[in-house]
Amino acid sequence: MARFYITTPIYYVNDAPHVGHAYCTVNADALARWHRQRGDETYFLTGTDEHGQKVADAAAANGVSPQEWTDRYSARFRAAWDDLDIAYDDYIRTTEDRHATTVQKFLGAIYDNGYIYKGSYRGLYCVSCEDYYTAEALHEGNCPVHGRPAVEMEEENWFFRLSAFEDKLLEWYGAHPQATTPDTKRNEAVAFIRGGLRDISITRRSLTWGVRVPWDSDQVFYVWYDALVNYLTAIGYGTDDAKLATWWPSVHHLIGKEIIRFHCVWWPAMCMAAGIEPPQHVHVHGWLLVGGQKLSKTMAGEGAVRLTDIAPQSLTAEYGVDPVRYYLLRDTPLGTDGDFSLEGIISRYNTDLANNLGNLVARVATVVGSKCGGVSPASRDDSPLRIESAAAVTTAAAAWEDFAPHAALEATWRLIGATNAYLEQHAPWKMEPGPEVAAVMGDALEALRIITLLIVPAMPSTAREIWRRLGLTGDVHDVGWEATSWGGFPVGVSVTKGEPLFPRISSDS
Repeated sequence: MARFYITTPIYYVNDAPHVGHAYCTVNADALARWHRQRGDETYFLTGTDEHGQKVADAAAANGVSPQEWTDRYSARFRAAWDDLDIAYDDYIRTTEDRHATTVQKFLGAIYDNGYIYKGSYRGLYCVSCEDYYTAEALHEGNCPVHGRPAVEMEEENWFFRLSAFEDKLLEWYGAHPQATTPDTKRNEAVAFIRGGLRDISITRRSLTWGVRVPWDSDQVFYVWYDALVNYLTAIGYGTDDAKLATWWPSVHHLIGKEIIRFHCVWWPAMCMAAGIEPPQHVHVHGWLLVGGQKLSKTMAGEGAVRLTDIAPQSLTAEYGVDPVRYYLLRDTPLGTDGDFSLEGIISRYNTDLANNLGNLVARVATVVGSKCGGVSPASRDDSPLRIESAAAVTTAAAAWEDFAPHAALEATWRLIGATNAYLEQHAPWKMEPGPEVAAVMGDALEALRIITLLIVPAMPSTAREIWRRLGLTGDVHDVGWEATSWGGFPVGVSVTKGEPLFPRISSDS
């Protein structure tokens, strides 16, 4: 059995979840759902990043302890993912004891292997990024990501010998060209390495809110070196060797492009230094943009986007969970930037969901009710829809495998379009009851059964409802991908019409 271990970044708890977080998490969830559907042993990890200066500052500003702050905001992320029907297998918090244990063991191994030493660091630091920048990388003294002034900091702490891994990383990327995708993002990581790697500070003396350094009780680990290790905490590094051996070779990190350096340079080097293989695969997605501006909760200033106004729950309350999931999966390919807009959601809803999928479900159920006595006739082996279905299934499977949910859904909607066109061509609503209309509707029902299976990863609740209306037994989520082959619709089951799946909405909504 194949294995698939997928992770999102763990989200920082200095503010509330927003639609940018939802974009990554919904895509990871859909990929995990497809691999489960295919029969792969699957493990899906998400969670919250809870240490660092930003969290300590936010908690102090709000008059609570850092732990109280992280408890509050971590719960908000959980609630957002529950609302979006995110089926994670583990939700990690970096304030958990299990994580502190793994961080200390993992970084302790790097220390024991001679790749950590003590030194003094002075540099320009962005608190929002929790990262140092060179003067050249700043924009008029401001952080290139957040637009806020970088502050000069100096302190004695512990350094990771990143410079020792320059050649090793280049050799590794040469031998594993698909370790980072898309190719443009791998090239970016490789260019960064070829530009020369400097040793980097991995601890802080000036901060107490973090995982304590086991060999120096006066310091805590810098938040990024704590956070990256979460991917190992969840699969038993240092506590369960068998679990680690099961899952680590199958890991896929899904991340945003702003954290390429951490995941595609620092992280594989850290793994090498600790004596384990680097992550098998990192897939980098782009940013959602509103008016050309990256969605970011730390942006400030006139005209800036405030993501508290684009909370995932506000979208699902307005448009429904599955329509929001569908929009996030379909509209912006994983790897490019995309424009987010309410108009875009409404357009996808009315065109793809109401006019195409919803209309197909309604017209099939209506004609089966009026011309076939409400029960399913048999499909035909030589139906033209059989060819269309096979093409959709093959294309969708390849797309899911290639981290391209948008392409899998495009293939699915081509089958929806072909089935609607097939019905328009034959106009079974004009036929008299009998073998001819039964043949047409048997074909349409079978195509709709396959469509329902194809939308399971993207629209789990909708798939379950269509399955129920088609009179098919069991939970559609328990039906494997092999059932997408033609000819599986049973004869003689009752088909129910029901209310419109997607009532059209006004663009003024």
